[in-house]
Amino acid sequence: MQHELTGGDLLDARGRLAEAGWARGEAKRYSRRAIRAPWYRIKEWDYYCVLGPDYGFACVVADNGYMGLLNAVWLDLRTPRAIEEGVILPFPRGRMKLPESADTGDVVQHHPKIDIAFRHEPGGRRLTLDYPGFGKGKGLKADIRLDQPAMDRMTIATPFAGAPTAFYYNQKINCMPASGSVTVGGEHFPFEPSSAFGVLDWGRGVWTYDNVWYWGSASGLAEGKPFGFNIGYGFGDTSAASENMIFFDGRAHKFDQVTFHIPEGTFDGAPWSFTSNDGRFEMTFEPIIDRHSAVDLKLLRSVQHQVFGRFSGTAVLDDGRRIEVRDFPGFAEEVQNRW
Repeated sequence: MQHELTGGDLLDARGRLAEAGWARGEAKRYSRRAIRAPWYRIKEWDYYCVLGPDYGFACVVADNGYMGLLNAVWLDLRTPRAIEEGVILPFPRGRMKLPESADTGDVVQHHPKIDIAFRHEPGGRRLTLDYPGFGKGKGLKADIRLDQPAMDRMTIATPFAGAPTAFYYNQKINCMPASGSVTVGGEHFPFEPSSAFGVLDWGRGVWTYDNVWYWGSASGLAEGKPFGFNIGYGFGDTSAASENMIFFDGRAHKFDQVTFHIPEGTFDGAPWSFTSNDGRFEMTFEPIIDRHSAVDLKLLRSVQHQVFGRFSGTAVLDDGRRIEVRDFPGFAEEVQNRW
C-alpha cells in the first residue's frame, strides 16, 4: 500500500499521528507544541550532503533532547578519506529552535568552536560554516549555495507500532545544484552546479528506544536532466507507505519496496546491490569510503556505517521509461541506535 497524504496538521489533539503516508511536498504542518511525549524522546535535525565527482561535504544541526550536535564531514573520494568533527551540546531540550517547516525558518548556531548556518534565499538555500579547529587545526570554511527550483520531494509520515505518540516526519529534497566552495587546511575546493548536487534530510519526530534503519540517496544528471533517488526501510511502521522514490526532471516517481544486499562481514570491501519487489530499482554500489562511528554507553548506543561510493544500474519511471546510470555518486547506510 502506498497512501498519499492529504493536508492538515501532522498530529491530532492527543499528540498522535493524524495520517500515515507519503507526499511530493510538505503536506503536513508539524508543531513541536503538539507533541505528547517526554522531551528526551523528541528528535529534530537538518542534515545536508553535497557531492561532486571527486569530493563532498556534509553538515548537520541536531537537537535530540538530551544531546545536541553540530557536525561537519569532509570527503575526498580520490584518496580516499573522510575527516569528521563535531561539537556535542548537553541537554538542548528544544532550545536550538529548529524550524517547524523545511521551507521556512533559518538554522543559525554560534558556538565557541563552530559557527554554522542554513539560510533560505530566493530560489534556494545557503550553507555557511566556519570551524577553525576542524581536522586537528586544519580548519574548514564552507559557503555553498543550493538552487531549489520548483520540484517534487520525498515526504513521509510514519507511526511506530505499540507507541501511539511516537512518529517520524521526514522530508528529503534531492537534486539541488550546488555552487560555492569548501576550504580545508588552506586548500580550496570549488563546487560547480553542473556536477555537484545537494540533498537535505529534514527530520522531526518522537522515536522509540531501539531502531535499525537503512537509507540511500544520490543526485546528479542522467540524460542531461536532474536525476536522483531516495531509498530506505526499517524505521517505524511503513505499511501505509515506503520512502522509496525516484526523481527525474523535477518529478517524483513512487515505487514500493527495496532491499539492501550488504556484503557479509564488510561495508566497504565488496560491492553492494539493491533490488526492488516491483523491478523498478535495480542497482549495484561500489563503496569508496565507510564513514563509521560507534558509541556504546550501555544505555545509549549508536553504530553507524554511512558508505559513500558510486551506483550503477536502472531505475524505472511511472510511465515505464528506464533510466540507466553508471558510476553515479551517492551513499547508502546502515544505522543501529538505542537512544
